[in-house]
Amino acid sequence: MGMLISEIYQSRQGEGLLTGTPSVFVRTSGCNLRCSFCDTPFASWKPEGENLSIEQIVQRVRAAALGSTPESNSDFDEELTGSEESKHVVLTGGEPMLPREIESLCQELHVLGFHITIETAGTIHRQLNCDLMSISPKFSNSDPTESRAGVWRAKHQSTRHRPAIVNQMISEYDYQIKFVVDVPGDVDEITDYLKTIEGHNPSRVLLMPQGIELGELQAKEEWLVPLAEKHGFTFCPRRHIQWYGNKRGT
Repeated sequence: MGMLISEIYQSRQGEGLLTGTPSVFVRTSGCNLRCSFCDTPFASWKPEGENLSIEQIVQRVRAAALGSTPESNSDFDEELTGSEESKHVVLTGGEPMLPREIESLCQELHVLGFHITIETAGTIHRQLNCDLMSISPKFSNSDPTESRAGVWRAKHQSTRHRPAIVNQMISEYDYQIKFVVDVPGDVDEITDYLKTIEGHNPSRVLLMPQGIELGELQAKEEWLVPLAEKHGFTFCPRRHIQWYGNKRGT
């Protein structure tokens, strides 16, 4: 059995606690949600990619970590990589927790000494090797319209809210909880939601502006930074948009 993979490339982490870290990104294709603001529809709304075995994925990760594949980001700052192999891997999607094979992939990457970050919506739990669980719960601002999503609207709404799974994740893994914020009122929904998350560290709660254009992100930053500080949360800019723009392979 293999995994549907849309892209594997080297860049640097643009979001969260490891922002700026040279990393290899493995983007799985396929998702159990249909977010209205999804910026990777090729891995969710219309999944596309190549079916690869775990061995093939690991081989491509190692090649990308050395910057020796066409998929590596051509805009990536070479001085950050040097001649040594990057040891950070980010498993993203889509929803990387969806395929069961993610457990075997994490095991193989762990054996090779890679630091593993998983970007997930926190709707599926698995026991696996993970150094940073990056959890991004989705709220009402992610609901797609029925005209666009059809039956997926109801599926999305019934699947996106899984606080019990998020509680289990933060008890088992080093974590960050990353929320997409579109309007100031979204922060009220976030604070209500966090009442269901036991023992979370507010500094590990990241507020990230919704948007794929630099001007839009900067405008939201002006009011989101004070809101994050008010609640003891961490503001999370989307640095990859600033560095590269909104394009694949970054």
